[in-house]
Amino acid sequence: MAILPRILRRLFPKVSQTPGLCRRFGAPAVTPEKLASHWQKVFHDHGIPEPEESSEILIAHALGAKTFHSMTSHMARSHISAEELTLIERMAQERLRRVPVQYIIGEWDFLDMTLLMRPPVFIPRPETEELVGLVVADCPDLRRSPAPVILEVGCGSGAVSLALLRRIPQARVIAVDKTEAAVSLTRDNAERLGLQHRIDILQHDVLSDPAERLLALGPVDVVVSNPPYIFTEDLSELEPGILRYEDHSALDGGPDGMDVIKGVLRLAPHLLSSNGDIFLEVDPRHPDMVEKWLQDHSEDELHLLNVVRDFCGKSRFLHVRRR
Repeated sequence: MAILPRILRRLFPKVSQTPGLCRRFGAPAVTPEKLASHWQKVFHDHGIPEPEESSEILIAHALGAKTFHSMTSHMARSHISAEELTLIERMAQERLRRVPVQYIIGEWDFLDMTLLMRPPVFIPRPETEELVGLVVADCPDLRRSPAPVILEVGCGSGAVSLALLRRIPQARVIAVDKTEAAVSLTRDNAERLGLQHRIDILQHDVLSDPAERLLALGPVDVVVSNPPYIFTEDLSELEPGILRYEDHSALDGGPDGMDVIKGVLRLAPHLLSSNGDIFLEVDPRHPDMVEKWLQDHSEDELHLLNVVRDFCGKSRFLHVRRR
């Protein structure tokens, strides 16, 4: 090997750094398990969240495996090459700077899809998978309708829109986001999954852009959104890697976390067909706030149909219906 990476010298400090001597006496073999243990300790010592998962994800990706535990027995026993060690070290150094692993490896799984990931586009969280399931379960007419139309506000990577298209084969989706980065990433993920012909992707801000552009595409049967819903004062409590690398506009919902939620609720009555549905992912403090807002805007003929808890038992999803 041309060089002996720093990681090898840290793992085996007594081994000579001279390549000729390493060949002569035999450089120690580094296996994925040993390397994972090393980086887990380094990440733990530096306060990196989920050190074990971070270590295993990066090593699996460098070795061409989906996950650490899905590596073949041959791969797990094989010695890691110098090139692989160098790649792992480079990725590990990024993780030590708190870069999310999703951005480092450039992809992430959401339900049954592997999506491209690029900073600063919001990284989909596991609870949002439940939002997709809720839409499908609570709107059986979507699956029976010959051509249902779904609007997603704040599409980010396209995770929700594309998951719904895969589950409702006859559906069409209108996906909007206010950032060009998100629109571009959703478009790339749609093409990667072969769904680009069933989705319209638009750069649009529901709080500032005129609604006529969306009205021309309506009516829609469902509006779904995982909007920015974090209270501004709570942003400082987020993990530093999130604040440093993910788009703040996809997180900050304003003083009460309701800015975009209200925008969606104002827009929806003008777009929804009769008995159309709205599904929102929200902060656990929002159900009562949304119900009060709907009562104060009864002219919009929207009512809160259901509040659903996430897998942690928190009130996370709202199902609102147009009368």
